[in-house]
Amino acid sequence: MFVAASSRCFSDESFEVSCERLTDLEYDKIEIWMDEESDHLKPSEIANSPEEFYSRFREATRLTPIAFCLESDISPESFQSLCKAAKMLRVAQITIPASPMGTPFNSEIDRLKTLLEIASHDGICLSIKTKTGQLTEDPRTATELCQSVKGLGLTLDPSYYTCGPYSTTSYDLVFPYVCHLHLRDSTKDQLQVPVGLGEIDYSRLISMLERQEYHQFLSVELLPALLDNEDRALELRKLRMLLESVVI
Repeated sequence: MFVAASSRCFSDESFEVSCERLTDLEYDKIEIWMDEESDHLKPSEIANSPEEFYSRFREATRLTPIAFCLESDISPESFQSLCKAAKMLRVAQITIPASPMGTPFNSEIDRLKTLLEIASHDGICLSIKTKTGQLTEDPRTATELCQSVKGLGLTLDPSYYTCGPYSTTSYDLVFPYVCHLHLRDSTKDQLQVPVGLGEIDYSRLISMLERQEYHQFLSVELLPALLDNEDRALELRKLRMLLESVVI
């Protein structure tokens, strides 16, 4: 397993600045986070010109891109262009959000099948994130989606199963479908707390993943809105060192 960090950790700054910050903190792999509602990086910017984004990324940093992560839904046409950019950057993993709670199950299956077909054509692994407020907030529904859409994976964010409506429910059943991870420390009452003060059992996470022969990335994803700016660098260093000590 390998440790990476999401550009979302510095999503209150430009994408280029986030690359600089992560490099300074001794990360060498980056997950590229994008949101149409954010000035950090919009998926439409990449979709409109994959070649231009490729050049922009190469000029901005020497970090190795390991995944794309979309905060909101995307049309099949834009997603196809996004996959082109991913292929140019040799990114083989894209995380998309599941639809909101209340969305008909069959409608979600149809949407996911369409996007999975596009991603698979370019050899890209597609996964949906486990998150409160979306269909994946229930571990059982998350696994049922993967069972219904063959080839679809999960991006496990254990914080939302630690702090959320299913905090007393085991989520072990999702591990066979996990193909990516987003990590921070959390408690039952707070989605993000300083590393070491939360309830995320990283050693157990790694052990469960090893049983599934998971050999992919552990991506640190801190939420700037829930962390003072001056503490961010410290938390990123602590979590990197903790994860590296667990996987080595």
